[in-house]
Amino acid sequence: MRLKALTRRGLLGASVSLVALLASRADAASYSGSLPWLPGRTGAPAQVQPEGWTYFTPEEVAAIEALVDRLIPSDDLSPGGKDVGIAVYIDRQLSGDFGRDVGMYMKPPFADAPPNLGPQSPLTPAQRYRASLAALDAYCRSAYLGKVFADIPVAEQDRLIGQMETGALPLRGVSSKAFFQVLLHNTKEGFFADPVYGGNRGMAGWKMIGFPGARYDYRDWIDRHNEPYPRPPIGIAAHPDWSNPA
Repeated sequence: MRLKALTRRGLLGASVSLVALLASRADAASYSGSLPWLPGRTGAPAQVQPEGWTYFTPEEVAAIEALVDRLIPSDDLSPGGKDVGIAVYIDRQLSGDFGRDVGMYMKPPFADAPPNLGPQSPLTPAQRYRASLAALDAYCRSAYLGKVFADIPVAEQDRLIGQMETGALPLRGVSSKAFFQVLLHNTKEGFFADPVYGGNRGMAGWKMIGFPGARYDYRDWIDRHNEPYPRPPIGIAAHPDWSNPA
């Protein structure tokens, strides 16, 4: 089963998605008097508060927490996906610009095209999560005597996730493979992103790989291979040189 290859080591060694930088034409402008911006404004993101949910329903919370806890299970290296706040990270992303696909072209036609042509779907990420989680629980209710995904044994959860990875799990009205791909991508983000966004609680992901975080300068250690960095990581919200202007 392909899920067996999805280990923590495999997660870390997975290919990093490349973001294409699109050049746009810059128009010249003239300013007189004061500058059109304030100096020293870092633009730090707002700190996500972990309490409550901004997008997921209680039923969806149970399913997504179970899913991320199987993609990153707790072990001697770090806590599991649920405990490090990955579901919180995804929830906040789905209720924001990412969930609505702000800035993305969402007009038809939606062709059955190769991956290099980008997403080809009328569904926004938020819509995909909502439809897929509902379809997953519906499938489980029919296959496991009324139980939803969060309530079935972890061995069965792993088996279904493996089928989602290959697209073999029949979810009504949605592609299980497309859902798995966005879920896995967002799970990685939530595990390694700065804790200010809601995931990577306690900087567990950074501590696991020895990443120093938002420290200003650690050039003295760049060439010191196979030596653990001696200082704890620092997140954006805790760094004394960062601020979130009102």
